[in-house]
Amino acid sequence: VNWPRTPDIIVVTDGGRILGLGDLGVGGMGIPIGKLHLYCAGGGFHPSSCLPIQLDMGCDTASIVTDPLYLGNRMPRLKGEEHEEFVDEFMTAVQDKWPKCIIQFEDFQSEYALKYLEKYRSKYIYFNDDVQGTAAVVTAGFITGMKAQGTKLKDAKVVMFGAGSSAVGVSTYLCNAMVLAGLSPEEARNRIYMIDSKGLITTSRGDSLNEWKQKFARIDDTPNIKRLADVIKHVKPNALFGLTGAGPSFDKEVVEALCTGCARPLIFPLSNPTSKAEITCEQAVEFSKGKLLFAAGSPFPNVVYEGSIVYASQCNNMLIFPGVGMGAHLSGAKVITDGMMLAAAFTVANYVQDEDLKNGKLYPDLRCLRTMGKLITKAVWEKAHEEGVATVPPPVNIRKVINNSFYEPQYLQE
Repeated sequence: VNWPRTPDIIVVTDGGRILGLGDLGVGGMGIPIGKLHLYCAGGGFHPSSCLPIQLDMGCDTASIVTDPLYLGNRMPRLKGEEHEEFVDEFMTAVQDKWPKCIIQFEDFQSEYALKYLEKYRSKYIYFNDDVQGTAAVVTAGFITGMKAQGTKLKDAKVVMFGAGSSAVGVSTYLCNAMVLAGLSPEEARNRIYMIDSKGLITTSRGDSLNEWKQKFARIDDTPNIKRLADVIKHVKPNALFGLTGAGPSFDKEVVEALCTGCARPLIFPLSNPTSKAEITCEQAVEFSKGKLLFAAGSPFPNVVYEGSIVYASQCNNMLIFPGVGMGAHLSGAKVITDGMMLAAAFTVANYVQDEDLKNGKLYPDLRCLRTMGKLITKAVWEKAHEEGVATVPPPVNIRKVINNSFYEPQYLQE
């Protein structure tokens, strides 16, 4: 083996859906490396215990595979059973070699992300950050946003613009939070209005829906509506989330319709990179006349409107996954559950102070990354124990143990 240490955590990608850039083949290797930097910075993992992996499954982007400097196999991307067999073999090998290693999937195409999440989540110490990490951090912002808005979670209505793996994951976690607030699972799902490329997803619009879309398809008398603005006018939601990766799509009509139905709506353009965001903070502020709560997947500058600052909060998974990883590691978790992820989400939400909420700040500052990592580690460890998946019980002096477990870079003195 060419890796001299036993890794505590692996981040792996097949390069199939890198941010909003698409299929980059082995050019996706920078993503696992970057993620593991954040596991060190925010989760306290020692750098030598982190292993980035790029699975070379081929590439379907012609301009990349014909580039003379491309390092990967110049072949069409594996699909279907071939893709699944490759990934199965990889997971079996990791389990055999390093049975206590955490495996995080990153930037797999939606069809594989959701399929493998269901297949592996109860078999390995595994999670998918695009699905579960995104869902957890968005749920944290949803919780703080409803507090700032003065809306109870069980009364909130959401329009989800997008129906891929991240959108399905977010919608699932929003429902879980609403259930904790007192709704039944069916009632919670009915508060989510999901839109794909054909419009509002309903069981009556006449097309074939995959199993993920079926969970959020309207089964009531909601009409089949194609345009986003018309859906918003019909629903009058408290929050609008964008997870399409398709670029600008929240225009003036959409934002004005949103503000007509809600005095201070949440607008979350979550697609990355910045060029793929559904709207900029400046546009959202202009169209809403400053009457909004804003958070985005990409960084945007704050906006001054009529002498007041409208904060552009960043809804970034880095607030979640480092602490989830360390919490799973220290607890010796056998699996990583949705309960552990939601514990992380509520930890982030509860860290935001009332004064910040009044000012429209929905997330902790990213400078609090390491503090958040330790708090989430504690919450995840305790939740893993509560759910019976921890093999190491939380110690009485859990904060001290966590502090001592976090890697601290020490510079050598000359």
